Amino acid sequence: MALTLPGHSAPAVGFEVPLEMLAACHGRVQHQCETLLRLVAHVQGHGADRPAQEAAAAVMRYFDTAARHHHDDEEQDLFPALLESMAGSDAVCLRKLTASLCSDHRQLEQRWAALRERLSQVTHGAASALAAADVPGFVQLYERHIAREEAELLPMAARLLSEAELDRIGLAMRSRRGVTEPSVPQA
Repeated sequence: MALTLPGHSAPAVGFEVPLEMLAACHGRVQHQCETLLRLVAHVQGHGADRPAQEAAAAVMRYFDTAARHHHDDEEQDLFPALLESMAGSDAVCLRKLTASLCSDHRQLEQRWAALRERLSQVTHGAASALAAADVPGFVQLYERHIAREEAELLPMAARLLSEAELDRIGLAMRSRRGVTEPSVPQA
């Protein structure tokens, strides 16, 4: 069951529906990517002013925590559960898909490390640092990655995983974030 929070246009989801939570996280990643693109233009026009510094810090917080947890949710819980549920040639196809998505995660993490360094400089007032960053490349890689997960991975998981397995994944996601209360939405 999805919760609706005052002031939010989209429903929040909790750990009891892990696939929906992963999909909702994609929306938050896309929002952070949009912020990054706007930040590049802002820094070019206004320098590393207070709004730029605050936006850079917020993007850093998101990708340092929630985005990292999202990758771990997939690699440590969702991918193994899916592989366990498959047999024969389907398993070969799924192994290729999950290996490709893991490769994307490593590329995103490498690009994030370089971008994070530049954003950190913006938080300290250095406007020129962001101009040299490859924000569009990072955003495009995330867009392709999210599209593939939503078109292939999440529908497959919804079809193949049992309620018990989804509950286990939800509990692991909650534990990874140190959340003790059920139904607390996070990415």
